[in-house]
Amino acid sequence: MPTPISPLFDLTGRTALVTGGAKGLGLAMARALAEHGADIVLADIDDAVGEKAAAELAESAGVRTGYRHVDVTSPDAVDAVVADVVAEFGGIHILLNNAGMVIHQNLEDVTAENWRKVMALNLDGVFHVLQAVGRHMLERGSGSIINTGSMSGIIANVPQAQASYNASKAAVHNLTRSAALEWAGRGVRVNAIAPGYMKTELTREFFEAGGPQIDQWMLMTPMSRPGEPHELGGAAVYLASDASSFVTGSVLSIDGGYTAA
Repeated sequence: MPTPISPLFDLTGRTALVTGGAKGLGLAMARALAEHGADIVLADIDDAVGEKAAAELAESAGVRTGYRHVDVTSPDAVDAVVADVVAEFGGIHILLNNAGMVIHQNLEDVTAENWRKVMALNLDGVFHVLQAVGRHMLERGSGSIINTGSMSGIIANVPQAQASYNASKAAVHNLTRSAALEWAGRGVRVNAIAPGYMKTELTREFFEAGGPQIDQWMLMTPMSRPGEPHELGGAAVYLASDASSFVTGSVLSIDGGYTAA
């Protein structure tokens, strides 16, 4: 028989919207929420991958799932998807606000177009979804929002150049704190997860190939290894569930000790 879920971590009856959920960290965290009973709506721009992931998640976890195409840089598109999910699923109780990107470019060479592209997705997109879902949660008087920040919002990474990414994630952390303070008395909690170097589908070959940059990253990571996507799952469940009922405005580092060193 399956082990019963502690009531503190039981997400049965709640619906989670996961942006950037078709693959990688978003999907890994969505899977953890589903395993604890949450219905899941994955939102992304990679429709074929997202629809397949939603179907597989429904089969493996036995929860209700859905997929929605959304460009989070468009406020109108975000509003439409939020309204659609609320109408079909009866509400959004958990938000994993995860869509993001990085462009590696020396600061003196960053074009205005590339700077704006990173900010539009990593910061503006997070804001648009936070605001739209937040309004719905405030009307109901409850909800948990989890933004995906980064250890890059706490430190500046070396040796790679990624000033736009670092700045965007630092802004996400302070947006998280600002929203948490404004909504703390209205039933909506807002926190962030700050991952370190993670071995995802996109980075796995890079890590396995090794080299001077990987060596430097691992030397600076006290646990001497990258994280695996599933290692964010426990934090996502904790922040989404009643186990964290007194937690808001926090940025939880999950980085193998990198920012503690």
